[in-house]
Amino acid sequence: MNSLKTSKKPKLWQLIMAGLMVVFIMGQVDVLAQQKLGLNTSIISETNANEDAYPLVSQEGAAVLWYDEQDYKGVIRAIGDLQTDIERVTDLRPEMSGNQPEVKHAVIVGTVGKSAVLDELISNGKLDADQLTGKWESFVITAVQNPVDGVEQALVIAGSDKRGTIYGIYELSEQIGVSPWYYWMDVPVNKKDQLFVEPGFYYSGEPKVKYRGIFINDEAPALTNWAKEKFGGFNHQFYEKVFELILRNRGNYLWPAMWIPTAFNDDDPLNPKLADEYGVVMSTSHHEPMMRAHDEWSRYGEGAWNYETNKETLQEFWRGGIERMGEYESVVTVGMRGDGDEALSEETAIDLLQTIIDDQREIIEEVTGEPAVETPQVWALYKEVQDYYDEGMRVDEDIMILFSDDNWGNVRYLPKKEDWDYKGGYGMYYHFDYVGGPVSYRWQNVTQIEKVWEQMNLTYQWQVDDLWIVNVGDIKPMEFPISFFLDLAWNPEAIDAADLPQYYVNWAEKQFGATYAEEIAEVVKLYSKYSARRTHEMITPETFSIENYREADRVLEEWKQLYEKAQSIYDKLPESHQSAFYQLGLFPVESTYNLNKMYVAAGKNKYYAERGAAAANYYADQVIELFEKDAQLAEYYHEELEDGKWNHMMSQTHIGYTYWNHPPVNKMPAVSYVQTQEEAELGFLIEYGAQPPWGWIDVEGDWWFQFEMPAFNPVNDQDYYIDILNRGKEPLSYSITSKQEWIEVSSTEGTIDYHEKVYVSIDWEKAPKEQTSGEIVISGPIKEHTVKVLIEYPDVEPQGFVEYDGVISINAADYQQAVSKNGVEWITVPNLGRTNSSVTIEPANAERKIPGENAPYLEYEFTVFDSTEIKVDTYLSPTLNYKKNEGLKYGIAINEEEPQIINMHEGEEVADWEYPAWWNNSVTDHIKIKKSQHQSVPPGTHTLKVWMVDPGVVFQKFVIDAGGVKPSYLGPPVSEFVE
Repeated sequence: MNSLKTSKKPKLWQLIMAGLMVVFIMGQVDVLAQQKLGLNTSIISETNANEDAYPLVSQEGAAVLWYDEQDYKGVIRAIGDLQTDIERVTDLRPEMSGNQPEVKHAVIVGTVGKSAVLDELISNGKLDADQLTGKWESFVITAVQNPVDGVEQALVIAGSDKRGTIYGIYELSEQIGVSPWYYWMDVPVNKKDQLFVEPGFYYSGEPKVKYRGIFINDEAPALTNWAKEKFGGFNHQFYEKVFELILRNRGNYLWPAMWIPTAFNDDDPLNPKLADEYGVVMSTSHHEPMMRAHDEWSRYGEGAWNYETNKETLQEFWRGGIERMGEYESVVTVGMRGDGDEALSEETAIDLLQTIIDDQREIIEEVTGEPAVETPQVWALYKEVQDYYDEGMRVDEDIMILFSDDNWGNVRYLPKKEDWDYKGGYGMYYHFDYVGGPVSYRWQNVTQIEKVWEQMNLTYQWQVDDLWIVNVGDIKPMEFPISFFLDLAWNPEAIDAADLPQYYVNWAEKQFGATYAEEIAEVVKLYSKYSARRTHEMITPETFSIENYREADRVLEEWKQLYEKAQSIYDKLPESHQSAFYQLGLFPVESTYNLNKMYVAAGKNKYYAERGAAAANYYADQVIELFEKDAQLAEYYHEELEDGKWNHMMSQTHIGYTYWNHPPVNKMPAVSYVQTQEEAELGFLIEYGAQPPWGWIDVEGDWWFQFEMPAFNPVNDQDYYIDILNRGKEPLSYSITSKQEWIEVSSTEGTIDYHEKVYVSIDWEKAPKEQTSGEIVISGPIKEHTVKVLIEYPDVEPQGFVEYDGVISINAADYQQAVSKNGVEWITVPNLGRTNSSVTIEPANAERKIPGENAPYLEYEFTVFDSTEIKVDTYLSPTLNYKKNEGLKYGIAINEEEPQIINMHEGEEVADWEYPAWWNNSVTDHIKIKKSQHQSVPPGTHTLKVWMVDPGVVFQKFVIDAGGVKPSYLGPPVSEFVE
């Protein structure tokens, strides 16, 4: 700087070179200025390889954190968190200073208009404020040379407003290795000696969704008892943890816990005060108007919760809520539902609800002394209130309209395109947890982020972008989907369907490091997929078929493999990381595997008891053992994990539901024991064998035997099992002999206590090249039985998906051709659905198409072996009719027949919130199956063709029934594919 004060004039060439240097440097700044911080942008290194990185922590020590004492309290508090976070990582605690420090390096943290040094940097042209001025919740992070006299270099974290600065602070915390989940999931830090910020001008941009938050709900018994034990209740000490979690995840909005007897504002006056200081926007849930908690009416209200008969009392009650709100940053819920989140009486007219909202706005104006438009308000269209909106009820145009899902992750309604410019804006209330019909789901995470992406992408593309809030139950164990929801809300345009697999990996790497990130991602991905098939609370012994498609055993094998993988990862992780992975991966997988195993054992108990087999008693004992193990796993979680830190968190009952509400205690599924004779006696069951006309055991107690295997063919190269059963107490010895060398069995002899499956297959190299049959002989203690084995050779050359036992099963993502039209294209959403991936249309707000030249379509080739009539079961995600028209449609045809237009919502006249059968079945099974009847086709190869009609239809699977479909939960497994 002294050189600028010299009187010596520079030479011309020096001026030219200086000018070129300025142009060069400015060019570099312009390039760097375009570096927007994405979800996975890394700006921290442990070495100063290029010697131009900013030394946050170096051999010289930790840079001082410099702030303005006039900045927001929430900003200064967050700087304190950064101070602690740097110490966590490096064991060096940087100094915090409200005045200019006498150091070479400092971190200047401040908010535009609240930090004198920051405002000076902007006015002097040393900090580009284009990404800050007039922006909502935005920040920049960049190094500035010689920001003020005495400081050589400063790292600047500048925010456009309070939360913008706070997000910038927490961005740096996460960049150095402190997870937002360090407290709520015990994610450890990886220690580092030095921390350097790579040179650049990094900016966040504005969030695409204005308000982004969570709803703590259905919080008893787990979270309620935990909070009571750790903090004394839902007080400010508890909420400090919640506020910080929200902000570290770039959220800004909270509906607080509200189950009786909880009331956020009334229980602890510091709750709202600290929320405002932290920078969290407070509101109340969909049925708690005017900043009043539900339980406050029982504390202070008098008379009925009825506006027609108790108007004055309700008005005074609501007035108190607005008065208490004061200047705290809030969004006021307006409207009214029945007491306890029930529907208002059917006699309640739309006019009355309109009057209620008008009167509430008048109260807001009277208390605030300003027009109601100056106070943010939201009207929640939840359950029956949606009907009022459908019937034409509207509110003042400054009030935000909050739509909702059906409590099961399916969006109920989206604004019509002609209403997209509504000034009040639109929001969406979503669910990861729910208490209500058909059965509550609360114990574990059952949310696929792929489903969240598909529904919230639909939501965003239909211009719902002012508020996204999600019901997260007890917060734990929803850590992963909460992160995803808030990341998606920040910028839905930054995450495409194809990005979802990598999101798992990136998130896992942030929590656990790179070494095992891909393995951990796989565990989290498959856990949520398998759990989302049917909630834990709704699984029964009958859910998965014991008899057809080996479904129950296949499901258990998937869980077994996932558990073994999770256990292997846990064992390999450093001890410091094991607790976090146990909470995220191992416990959910092990406990859910155990639960499924118990219910399948109960199903097998019934299956074998009906057949009089000793195996029934084995499975009865197994059910008892697994039921006890469920309690043992919860006990470990509560008492030993983190020395009891998470006591009560897994205390939600989840076994033995008989209707929507949770049972008071876990209740083991019923089992039966059978009385068997002392001597061993042979029985056997043939997979897909003939069924007995009167039952498996006649009146004399004799077994009904099957004597023919299903036909084998070389295209499918099947195996079928013979289930060898012991009908007595003593061990049973058996033998199986093939009369032809081309018939192979997995076991030729054995001794069993209960049962054993022996698999029969064909050696096609040795088999005759024509249709024929052979025999196997099954021998027991007294008798032997001959079973016929038939082989067949199809008369057609197979191509595409090949018929197997009268069924062709095709995953929607396995198309042979996907044809896009006029910018409307098919996309695959990886991992979405019960068994594979799903296919849908982008953009999600495309116009309706008519099957023909301008409609996108999919093609699938398949082969049938005989002339047959064709029925197609189309497995769809249970998307609701969000357009509120006659229903969402698609087209379907076989070969060149005229496309059938299928309405996926045909017959669904009764609203979902009234719990009709169509909706109960959809959310119970997490699938909607639409049937279509097609023309007869000859043997050979054919084409299934599917057209887009409406966006929002999500295809998971097609099952072509050529006369052989059997009952099962997940449907037939995918058919063989021949090129």
